[in-house]
Amino acid sequence: MKLIMAVIKPSKLDDVRKALSDIGVQGMTATEVKGFGRQKGHTELYRGAEYVVDFLPKTKIEVAVGDDVLERAIEAITTSARTGKIGDGKIFVYNLEQVTRIRTGETGPHAL
Repeated sequence: MKLIMAVIKPSKLDDVRKALSDIGVQGMTATEVKGFGRQKGHTELYRGAEYVVDFLPKTKIEVAVGDDVLERAIEAITTSARTGKIGDGKIFVYNLEQVTRIRTGETGPHAL
């Protein structure tokens, strides 16, 4: 089992959710976050004063998948989140030692 954590543009969240749903991924957690990388940030004007916005709004998604679905899930996220412009995001994959479904007590891949 793996945990996929991806940081994407907020406008791409619905596309990513649909792409994952289309390959059979049943659950996803999304969190509004802020960050920067090569995109750096930008300058904005507020009430006549310029200020630098270092951290840009992003969406972090977390998806637990079985090893058999991992590559398809990565491809689905990559394809649906890509705009071709700087700031599209990153995907990180972690080993997932154990999963337990609280309601039923199921563990392992059956709990996904």
